[in-house]
Amino acid sequence: MFQNADANEAQIEAARCTIIVDKNLPVGRCANAAAVIALTMGKMHAELTGADLVDGAGFAHPGLIPIGISVLGAAADELNSVREKAIARGLSVVDFPVQGQQTNDYAAFMGAVSQVPTEALSYVGVGVYGPRKLVGKVVGKFDLLT
Repeated sequence: MFQNADANEAQIEAARCTIIVDKNLPVGRCANAAAVIALTMGKMHAELTGADLVDGAGFAHPGLIPIGISVLGAAADELNSVREKAIARGLSVVDFPVQGQQTNDYAAFMGAVSQVPTEALSYVGVGVYGPRKLVGKVVGKFDLLT
């Protein structure tokens, strides 16, 4: 990890950010789900963005997440359970309902989701962030997406 880390960096280093997607989706839809979830998680947790990177010529590049994000694969019917377990442990969760990949109209997406009770929603992916050990207990059985 990082040396000379201040308290905030140490807290981030003790955390884990993971995205679990439906491993049976086509690769483009898996990438889309992971990107959408990561963007939303970054909005929710600005501390996930590290300091800007400066190259050898002095050019600054926007900071990236210093702890990385593992992207894991799971069967679609396991994603609800991942979400529920993460919420029950008090972890930060970003879920991506399947309706989001059925339209490119956000108002239509919102309308479709509003017609489905929480317990009946299905997901293409779920992002989980929080203390490393707690996240591990939720996602530990899943493998990296291949």
